[in-house]
Amino acid sequence: MSEVVHVAVAVILNEADDVCISLRHQDTHQGGLWEFPGGKIETGETVEQALAREIAEELDLIIEFSRPLITITHHYSDKAVCLHVRRVLAYKGHALGAEGQQVKWVPVSKLTLYDFPAANLPIIKAMMLPEKYLITGDFIDHHDFMKKLDAAIKRGMKLVQLRLKSGSLKRTAQAQALIAATSQLCKQSKVKLMLNLSADYIQAVDLSHVEFDGFHVDSKELMALSHRKSGRLFSASCHNNDELRKAEALQSDFVVLSPVQKTASHPEAQALGWQQFTGMVENISVPVFALGGLSEDDVETAWSCGAQGVAAISAFWR
Repeated sequence: MSEVVHVAVAVILNEADDVCISLRHQDTHQGGLWEFPGGKIETGETVEQALAREIAEELDLIIEFSRPLITITHHYSDKAVCLHVRRVLAYKGHALGAEGQQVKWVPVSKLTLYDFPAANLPIIKAMMLPEKYLITGDFIDHHDFMKKLDAAIKRGMKLVQLRLKSGSLKRTAQAQALIAATSQLCKQSKVKLMLNLSADYIQAVDLSHVEFDGFHVDSKELMALSHRKSGRLFSASCHNNDELRKAEALQSDFVVLSPVQKTASHPEAQALGWQQFTGMVENISVPVFALGGLSEDDVETAWSCGAQGVAAISAFWR
């Protein structure tokens, strides 16, 4: 196995929320494909130092502030790379192809129209996800559920998991109505909706006329799958390295890793802690939300530990 080449990569967005991409020269590795700008980390450099140098050389931009986004290890047939991706939050200058390369600003939603190296694809997945992920919790009735969901969306939630397990509602018609109302509110609010439904609801409700973005499965369902559900987003709950590797093998769009801290809902579960969480996330090239005893106040800590952001029930469902 060849030595892994460590690369610093920048995700740079302008005021219009367009992202900067550049075209690789034909005579380079993966030539003729679009990429997020960056370059090899030299001996003795930190990721931030390498990124600042490469972006100045490639785009004539000065990076003022950035944060971790995702770390990706990918094995091509001829080499292996580890991409240390950072989201640039502030910069100075106007981007230009200082090394003769073509440079474009592209809406994030249009990135899938461009051909990227395989190692760059998880970056696109990460960019299309927010930093907070709401998992719906307990509710008294339909009205109470919708009141809590509406409040969460008004507080800025852009990704919601509707979690309905066996016994959540007594009648199929109630579940059907709740799913339909949730779908309508999420669509109106431009919120991504993931469905996490127990097998009895999946079989009983009609989803053919419901608009939603994807399916979420628990760890037991994940380990039993031979392939992912296609045509929509797919995510999974994970608690150990085996489950993370299975989620990655199934090409999950993102995962939730828990519990990071002790929780009242699962007091018997052994907390991972941030150190163990970091080590586990480093080995998976999929966006990971941290879950378990966390709140909005933990988002920056989660970023520093390699997470996409924070998922929560109680902290976001109130």
